Amino acid sequence: MLTMIDIGIDNAVAFTLSGKVTEDDMKRVLMDAEAKTVDHGGIVIYEEIDSFSGIELAAIVEELKYLVHAGLKHITQVAVVADASWIEKVVKVEDALFRHIDIKYFSFAQKQQAITFLQQQ
Repeated sequence: MLTMIDIGIDNAVAFTLSGKVTEDDMKRVLMDAEAKTVDHGGIVIYEEIDSFSGIELAAIVEELKYLVHAGLKHITQVAVVADASWIEKVVKVEDALFRHIDIKYFSFAQKQQAITFLQQQ
């Protein structure tokens, strides 16, 4: 289940995730990203992952369609909050791959630091 949240940053696409990402979940996130890109130009992303049990193929297709249409150039920072070492490793790989996006991992105890990081855009 994916729930959109407000972290007090106008251009932030923020959500919590627990379980599997569905096509509808992905559409919600991408619609919010598109709207905030139109309003603000650049966006930041806050992901709070309680648990992750996979992603539907249709959700991946939606994300790929969005990336082909919009690209990644409007995303400036990503904060991933979780308490899983494998997610931390994935975040490090993503940060190395997407050099123009500042991607950082934070534990749940560091939630406020994650938000502060995104405010420093």
